[in-house]
Amino acid sequence: MIYMGDIVKMNGNESTNHEQLDRKFNSTSMSNHIVPGATTNGTLKSHELKDLNLIGGFTEKINLPENQKVQRHRPLTFWRVLRGILCLMVLLSTALMALIFFGPPSFLILRLFSIHYSRRVTSFLFGHWLAMWPLWFEKINGTKVIFAGERVPARERVLLLANHRTEVDWMYIWDLAMRKDRLGYIKYVLKSSVRNAPIFGWGFHILEFILVERKWEVDEPVIESMLSTFKDPQDPLWLILFPEGTDFTEQKCLRSQRFAEENHLPILKNVLQPKTKGFYSCLTLLRDSLDAVYDVTIAYKHRFPLFMDNAYGTDPAEVHIHVRRVPLHEIPTSENEAAAWLVEAFRLKDALLSNFYKEGSFPNSGTEEELPNFKCFLNLLVIIGLSGLFLFLTFSSFMWIKVYVASSCVYLAAATYFNSRPKPIFGSLKRRIRGNTYKSSHQGGN
Repeated sequence: MIYMGDIVKMNGNESTNHEQLDRKFNSTSMSNHIVPGATTNGTLKSHELKDLNLIGGFTEKINLPENQKVQRHRPLTFWRVLRGILCLMVLLSTALMALIFFGPPSFLILRLFSIHYSRRVTSFLFGHWLAMWPLWFEKINGTKVIFAGERVPARERVLLLANHRTEVDWMYIWDLAMRKDRLGYIKYVLKSSVRNAPIFGWGFHILEFILVERKWEVDEPVIESMLSTFKDPQDPLWLILFPEGTDFTEQKCLRSQRFAEENHLPILKNVLQPKTKGFYSCLTLLRDSLDAVYDVTIAYKHRFPLFMDNAYGTDPAEVHIHVRRVPLHEIPTSENEAAAWLVEAFRLKDALLSNFYKEGSFPNSGTEEELPNFKCFLNLLVIIGLSGLFLFLTFSSFMWIKVYVASSCVYLAAATYFNSRPKPIFGSLKRRIRGNTYKSSHQGGN
């Protein structure tokens, strides 16, 4: 899996001075020092970008908390393994049934009439399936998810920026989205090879995640084409970016710090140097239709979890999510100044995480309520009940059901492989008929 920051690649033989400056910002953020030329709102003056002389020196140690080296928060018992496998089987089987029976009607047939209503229905149906993940983490595993910072409004169209500490960060963003009624409207940027993942590859395609090849000259038109379809303010949207481009590890942090030392840049201890090209592209294409940018910082207590730690419920003990809502007018419109704003945002993240490891929490914790038990488990029962019905119908004696299931699987596999999405032909046909009618009446009047 990769994210928007990964797709920024320059050809060294064709680099201009501007590209070299952009590369510098694509690998730069700030430590606990103030950057010369910084304005009060955290951006840099454009005419001072070339004169940056940031504090260097490969002297800071990586700020890995000691509790990362301890044993699991909860012991890995037979019952935890059994429960984790059972939950995974439920998620996979319900996902398959939902894709087969809901995918073609909502994503193919309805889209022929309206992209807007197709997305609404698809997000509603598959948002209920996604709601099983927060239920699994918070209610079944007992992981505490604690929100801090600002309590953001519900149902906003946002560009969300987050640090990327582990391979499961993106899953816990679902916990925030569920509380804001935007669970089915999240879009991630993924490496194109994930379309080959069994079952989930179909789901990524249905939910319109952006798939990239990690070559900017190839990916730029794909990203622009996809984002151009998300400009309608009536279509809910949470576009998620991880500007570091990869998850945090000690080795990657050492490389990031070494690069910072070689280029006289500040040393970051808790995050990697952010990349800015993809961030600026997304912001520019969507700025007029967004309500805000969410700056999200994710931290874990006890130890950093892997996916199977989540599956078995051994870790994490607590997930802390700090949210800062940034109005769009506070983010500059020029590329250099927007890059400087992102750099400053990651300097603040680094300081915020350092304080978290000292204090054990983010400032202003407790901004969101716990998920309601009744609603979560009722949703689970409905999903399992429908999946059981669909499974029964799949293996029933009705030949037309079997034909539909086979056709649905063929369509989902082909559409995912070829990255194909139908266009609303009926709307285009209606506009064409209206145009021909207008021309005929106009010519008749003449």
